[in-house]
Amino acid sequence: MSDNDKYVIRAGDTAHGQFETDLTIERAGWEWSALRVLGLEAGAAQEVESGETELLVLPLEGGCTVTVNDEDYEITGRDSIWTNITDYIYIPRNTTFTVTSEKGGRFALPASKATRDLPVRYCPVDEVVTMLRGAGNCSRQVNNYALGNTLETSHLLVTEVLTPGGNWSSYPPHKHDEHNENERILEEIYYYEIQPAPNGTTGMAIQRIYPSPGKPIDVCAEVHSRDMVIMPYGYHGPSIAAPGYNLYYLNVMAGPAEDSTWLMTNDPHYDWLRETWDDTEVDPRLPMTPMND
Repeated sequence: MSDNDKYVIRAGDTAHGQFETDLTIERAGWEWSALRVLGLEAGAAQEVESGETELLVLPLEGGCTVTVNDEDYEITGRDSIWTNITDYIYIPRNTTFTVTSEKGGRFALPASKATRDLPVRYCPVDEVVTMLRGAGNCSRQVNNYALGNTLETSHLLVTEVLTPGGNWSSYPPHKHDEHNENERILEEIYYYEIQPAPNGTTGMAIQRIYPSPGKPIDVCAEVHSRDMVIMPYGYHGPSIAAPGYNLYYLNVMAGPAEDSTWLMTNDPHYDWLRETWDDTEVDPRLPMTPMND
């Protein structure tokens, strides 16, 4: 029997006030990862409390001013996720702050339960680690905001992935549900956006999760813009972009390890595919946005 109803959260299901999305740790039914998306009209503001979580204010569309501890931080942002990477800010736990957007915009607040107190930190766009991963129809662009870069977090890992239409992303399927030398236990949220086609129509993507040893789960879901899939365990992938429709997803990961490290293992049935990438060109549609050197 499918687990889609348990792990797929549709756009608007958690919306309230100016929050388009508010996936709490409690709503997800786990211990670490959370995500809010704040939508502000021009001139609007929202006060936010981080509570027991650390988080980023990460623009999806537009720029903002973040006021925290009586100091204003100007976040330039970007026109959209399809045009550029962005600057952002790290907010520690037990902090009240205000997000104000003069021209309006949409702002992701990926979060994790924190166990350390770290300082507020503005992160310029040149600190984003960008890369192309895979080859052929497994090619995608990866932008790391809190993963493998200079930002120190307590437990939070954040990255975004851009996948051209028709490509298979998050592939080969992989897992991170054990703590050992090759893996870390990481709860993961996938938040999706799908770029409209040139004729203005909206498309879909497909997300798969299946069992890893001793951890039963079965998700195979059609997803659309602003949907989420939560992944407590299991092999996840592929994330398939329908032909004609580019796929974006924001990954929010966190778990109990204190080293803020992303370690995973591929499904051994599919791991051989990586060996073929050396002889295959990267999709020429990539990169989809400017990248850092």
